Amino acid sequence: MMRVVVLSGAGISAESGIKTFRASDGLWENYNIEDVATPEAWRKNPELVLEFYNQRRRQLAGVQPNAGHIALTKLQEMVELNVVTQNVDDLHERAGSRHVLHLHGELTKARSTGPSEAVSHIAYNDVKLGMTCAEGYQLRPHIVWFGEMVPALEEAAALVEKADALIIVGTSLNVYPAAGLHQALPAGNPILLIDPAAADLAHNLYHPVTLIAEPASTGLAKACDWIQKFAAE
Repeated sequence: MMRVVVLSGAGISAESGIKTFRASDGLWENYNIEDVATPEAWRKNPELVLEFYNQRRRQLAGVQPNAGHIALTKLQEMVELNVVTQNVDDLHERAGSRHVLHLHGELTKARSTGPSEAVSHIAYNDVKLGMTCAEGYQLRPHIVWFGEMVPALEEAAALVEKADALIIVGTSLNVYPAAGLHQALPAGNPILLIDPAAADLAHNLYHPVTLIAEPASTGLAKACDWIQKFAAE
């Protein structure tokens, strides 16, 4: 069966009402990124950081997957599909995607600040100061903050290395190291780039590229036709 990897970014979740952190005003839901999404922010004001992600979790509980998420669940019935996402929401899973790898962590999980870094599922519940893991260490958001390593990067690159095709959707290709994952795709294998600004984003993709200059919700609906055409060649 044909192997396809989807690299998804904030654009697909934005259509469900989740604001991207690269807004024109440099703020994320009225917060400076440096104040809520860095290890330094956690050390300086953990209560503020926890409340910021509590708000994100509450917001997530009130939104739904959109047509783009659902289109991917249809695509996975045609090919061996893996979704590698830069998003920390659970909309891919809630839509029905079976194989989702989160590069930047997950809002619905918390992580121990102790040596084990044990991860626990918290759904859409708040995390407060004083809430600890079984070993007695404070829980923190299970999020990869700016300045931290991306633990899932090697696994993601391995998936792309084995892919027959790569679909990139809803990402500016400006956030590294995720933006460089396309370089792991075997030479000559095609890329489908879906974004309203697709033509401006394709300049550094050294593969055969098909552009769909549309939002994820409509662009991904056309991905099935693209896959069928590619498979028939």
